Amino acid sequence: MKIKDYRIHPIAIADPPLRSSYGLHQPYALRTIIELESEDGIVGISETYGGDGPVFALEKLRPSILGSDVFHVIGSLRPNIRKEPSGLETSQTYLVPGENPLDADQRSYAAIEVACLDLIGKSLRYPVCDLIGGRIREKVAFSAYPFFKHAGGGGDGDDKREDEYGEALSPEALVRQVKVMISKYGFNSIKFKGGVLEPDLEIETVQLMYREFGPGVPLRIDPNSAWKVETSVKVGKKLKEELSNGGYLEDPTAGLEGMSTVRRKLLDAGIETPLASNVAITSFADIPQAIALDAVQIILCDHHYWGGMRNVQHLAKLAETFGIGLSMHSNSHLGISLMAMAHVAAATPHLTYACDTHYPWQSARDEVVANGRIPIRDGCVTVTDKPGLGVEIDYDQLGRLKERYRKVPYRKRDDEREMQKLVDLNWKRILPRW
Repeated sequence: MKIKDYRIHPIAIADPPLRSSYGLHQPYALRTIIELESEDGIVGISETYGGDGPVFALEKLRPSILGSDVFHVIGSLRPNIRKEPSGLETSQTYLVPGENPLDADQRSYAAIEVACLDLIGKSLRYPVCDLIGGRIREKVAFSAYPFFKHAGGGGDGDDKREDEYGEALSPEALVRQVKVMISKYGFNSIKFKGGVLEPDLEIETVQLMYREFGPGVPLRIDPNSAWKVETSVKVGKKLKEELSNGGYLEDPTAGLEGMSTVRRKLLDAGIETPLASNVAITSFADIPQAIALDAVQIILCDHHYWGGMRNVQHLAKLAETFGIGLSMHSNSHLGISLMAMAHVAAATPHLTYACDTHYPWQSARDEVVANGRIPIRDGCVTVTDKPGLGVEIDYDQLGRLKERYRKVPYRKRDDEREMQKLVDLNWKRILPRW
């Protein structure tokens, strides 16, 4: 089955002013939609990071894709797997997701792999999850993902969006935000983005959530490496109870050696809260050191930058072998990525922690999936028996999103610059900040 056409669509979607240790989200997040069309007119689709860099990298693959057999192309395009030793200079610690040049090949490969699997699934009338090993769960659990944020719902000028969640720059406001998310989507766990306010305030935020939602709702906090080792240990001790029962402390400090020190100090204090990571471990090359140092007990996978769905399954088997848990990382995304995440999670038995998702932050006005937004009910996405990923593109909507991309001034994600522009002219991302 030959590929006769390869279409790359850069788009822009409204994004609220969310805060993290990286800075502030821009009014628009950039994404890229890919279509692969076979000779018999079947179209496979995928969604990945956006901006000039990803589009250029995907365009370079055109000669290798056109005319290739869809069953063979993902083998022939197999990226070079990074082999250099792990460390801060090779991690995602200092780079926003999608901007690490060391995993650019894996990102491009993953986008093509998903589109190929969607095309194959639609041709054979099989869901993608059943092509990659078979589903072991029909429903995939996701977490609420609250952020400290400024007022605004994203977008700019005449395209500004309603602020569904309101400003949240205090513990009380953050908890109100979570209540809205849970009432709308039924989430049963909470992943809180920290690294923004003073650590004591973020400790208070987690404690307030624990009092509000109870011990039956697992809590996780991710400050994106904003804290010193000593601060990380302090937070771990203060939140010993709140981060138990399925919770974790994610990337509290920079680097595997720093994480290892935090882990050791917490264990010495009798605290077994697991440490999770999606920035210190972003490649198979990072795993040996992480295991040797006992630095990470839960890896947050992401098929977008780990090199595709099957690489996530390989990662899961390694993680299971070494007794490491598995969750899933998220970035600002639409329904195509959400369904791809759900399919790989449905077919990966060891992925037992609820996945992250930014989906509640995106507007229905921007959804590119035909028939509208993907439902999240009781905190879960249901994987149906529809072939491929189970979704199609709304081409009128795609045209609007492409036109917006042409008009917006952004061509890469830059949270630091947006922070300087709207909050503090002199703001810089400093690690550690506290």
